[in-house]
Amino acid sequence: MTSEILSREEVDSYWTNGFIFIENALTAAQLSALRSDFDRWLEESRQHTVPYGETLDGRPRFDLAPDHCAERPALRRVSSPIEVSAAYLEAMRNNAALDAVAQLIGPNVAFNNAKINAKQPGSSTEVKYHQDFMFQPHTNEDLIAALFFLDDVTLENGPLNVVPGTHRSALFDHWHDGVYTGAVSVSVEQEHAAKAVPVFGSAGSACLMHTRLLHGSAPNNSDRPRTLFISEYRAEDSKPLQVNHIPSQYQGEVVRGVRTNRVRCSGYEMDFPEVPTGASFFSQQAREADLG
Repeated sequence: MTSEILSREEVDSYWTNGFIFIENALTAAQLSALRSDFDRWLEESRQHTVPYGETLDGRPRFDLAPDHCAERPALRRVSSPIEVSAAYLEAMRNNAALDAVAQLIGPNVAFNNAKINAKQPGSSTEVKYHQDFMFQPHTNEDLIAALFFLDDVTLENGPLNVVPGTHRSALFDHWHDGVYTGAVSVSVEQEHAAKAVPVFGSAGSACLMHTRLLHGSAPNNSDRPRTLFISEYRAEDSKPLQVNHIPSQYQGEVVRGVRTNRVRCSGYEMDFPEVPTGASFFSQQAREADLG
């Protein structure tokens, strides 16, 4: 039986605000192992000048920021690290945040996808405001991203900024002038960004975030890295309506509870997303600047 780690007040806070912060979501041993593997990949990236590796659909697994170089490596994304690291696979399947996910959308929970988003010191990498659900329509919206802090996250090193309550409002367009940018319009960002709050804390902590919550993050202006392992889970009866934009051999694995063979549908409308062809959604978000 899954233990309940959230209080009634914390559960209510999640459904009111669309996110919740959890301390000690990873054990010290898990954190050390995840950091070790990422440090190895970061060092390996010095040998490359373009995105490299390969995921299940043939796209690069390791994505490099435009300012990457051997002297200052800027590995910004590792897609589906659970397929190339036993430590990441174990952490995806067994962590305190997953117990909280089961409380919120369980008891039956399936794995959806995983990635690492990293910002090295002084990195220009920015995540424009978006809603995760607009990349991945499902039959219902009970999807939660668990963002595990592999470094201490501060106000200076590019923390996640979330807009509380936006999971209960509109699904904002991510297509603009016929181009899928993976981001909301400038006007929507201007309307909501002032209400955003930063999520920061010590390494080993996690933020649970509703799939419809509007969020983004700024560049890392500090001398310390900011690395997130992001594992997304869905209610077992929430079924994908589009191919997974971060494919994995473990997609759909039931990580809490049991498989029910049920499907549950909610009522919403959205424009069908575009599956990225590049190494990550960063190439899609770069199109927004091109549109002016």
